[in-house]
Amino acid sequence: MDAKLALCQAAMMLTLAGACGAAELTAPQSAVASYEVYRNGWRVAVVNETFEAKDGAYRIVSESRAVGLLALVEKHTLRFVSSGALTPSGLRPQHFEGKRGDADSRQVRADFDWPAGELTIVHDGRTETFALPAATQDRISSMYQFMFLSREKLRRLEFPMTNGRKLDHYVYTVQPGGDLDTRLGRMATLHLVKQHSADESGTEIWLAPQYRFLPVKLLIEDEDGTRYEQVITRLEFKGP
Repeated sequence: MDAKLALCQAAMMLTLAGACGAAELTAPQSAVASYEVYRNGWRVAVVNETFEAKDGAYRIVSESRAVGLLALVEKHTLRFVSSGALTPSGLRPQHFEGKRGDADSRQVRADFDWPAGELTIVHDGRTETFALPAATQDRISSMYQFMFLSREKLRRLEFPMTNGRKLDHYVYTVQPGGDLDTRLGRMATLHLVKQHSADESGTEIWLAPQYRFLPVKLLIEDEDGTRYEQVITRLEFKGP
């Protein structure tokens, strides 16, 4: 279940890098977002996130808390943190970590050494180093990287991303998503669909142009048909 809740982070899940052009928007001073997570229609978790940008740097904290019967098993909050620099192309991660407290044996970490071109990840007692592709994001930073993507050529997205356990390459097609009813009201969306093989999970993301193109809904469907949905319940900005 940790893996599924982790996938459902509004950080907490899949991401996009700034490979589609230069930044068009400036980051807000801060943003606060909340989501509810459902497994096959049953509410299993709530996610609260904060984004802060100051003096050329950013920090994102995403916390997931189990609810209902799942809370009897998972009593600790799952916390992800992404921090790094603000650049003309958006967010440039320097450090990422995820854990349920300091004693969590499942905790993960990723450090981005851009001058050396190396990505170091730590998980399951192992340390691995990879070549660091340009514009790589972590699973949390990428959700806020949407704010900086060029809209004119937003048809297909390809990007590298790390979740602290591995480094993968993702390809999404982009199309109009229609109107979506949420607690924030009815809103137009942009719909991203991950390209995947039959033995991989499917992922879809809905972005809201009126809310700086941040995700307002995410859907993951496992190979066995299990569906995880994350839906926005709160989204507030401070600053330009």
